[in-house]
Amino acid sequence: MTLKKYILFIFSVIAFNFATAQTEVHAVLDSNSIRIGAQTKLDIYLTYDASTQKKLEVVWPEFEDTIKKGIEILNVTKIDTTIPNKNKPNIIQQRIQLTITSFDTGTYYIDPLKFIINKDTANPLFTEPLHLIVNTVLTDTALAKVKDIKPPYDEPFDWRWYLPYVYIGLAILAAIILLILIIKKLNKKKPVEVVVEIPKIPAHISALEALEKIKSEAVWKENKTKEYYSSIADTVRLYIEERFNISALELTSDEIIKIFKSQVVDSESKGKLTQILTLSDFVKFAKQIPIEAEHTLTLNNAFDFVKGTMREEQLEKVVEPKL
Repeated sequence: MTLKKYILFIFSVIAFNFATAQTEVHAVLDSNSIRIGAQTKLDIYLTYDASTQKKLEVVWPEFEDTIKKGIEILNVTKIDTTIPNKNKPNIIQQRIQLTITSFDTGTYYIDPLKFIINKDTANPLFTEPLHLIVNTVLTDTALAKVKDIKPPYDEPFDWRWYLPYVYIGLAILAAIILLILIIKKLNKKKPVEVVVEIPKIPAHISALEALEKIKSEAVWKENKTKEYYSSIADTVRLYIEERFNISALELTSDEIIKIFKSQVVDSESKGKLTQILTLSDFVKFAKQIPIEAEHTLTLNNAFDFVKGTMREEQLEKVVEPKL
């Protein structure tokens, strides 16, 4: 290896270690001691600096029915992305929460959970190891006294015991016969139902109507900046979901922008979508207060994005036959 290649190798290792140092993973148990059959929460966090990790690719640990033998997983939430410190909007935190339980007593060691960062399988990140103690349910030994078995109680037969059951059976039989007669009568005169399908409103029409309402209300003038940007972003997300069949309401802004890199959409529309979602996140999570010009720009970008990506509805022409 030449000196130049050796120096480049050293710098690349230093740069990777610095980038990895900006990323942290943690695992926290809500309670490390439970009774058998009780539930507890296991929170798994990934924290990174968005200013240095602009293209962070993370492979989270995979979970099935159990974490390990004896500890069952009842529920796994989706990844929740937040900005924990409003004074540091570049620090992003992602979290998933597991609901776990155990039906066997004992002390369980939960191995560190592995994360793969930017496809570097040689240098994974690990969470802290955890311990879960499962206790048995205490019983009062004073109540567990052995008692003699009582002899069977002999009682003479009385046919009147069965009268209530006979009456109930006759009532049920009469109700069934009456129900059959009613059904037969209704079937003879049952009208034919005509189902009229209401045509679905195209996605771009619904979105443009919603944006017009946002424009007319202008709630930012009432110091409702967060509500203003949230309504614009939600309208655009709903339009994307109906227009492109993408679950935009359940995805983060970064995930939507990443998906649109592969969509057949002009670059200008992609740029306007990025501006809408990014600024809306800053207002929602970092409590940023945009200037008045940005209010109008964001709403206009939403109008332009819908108009630039909408699908033109084709009306079928009805040709009358010639006499």
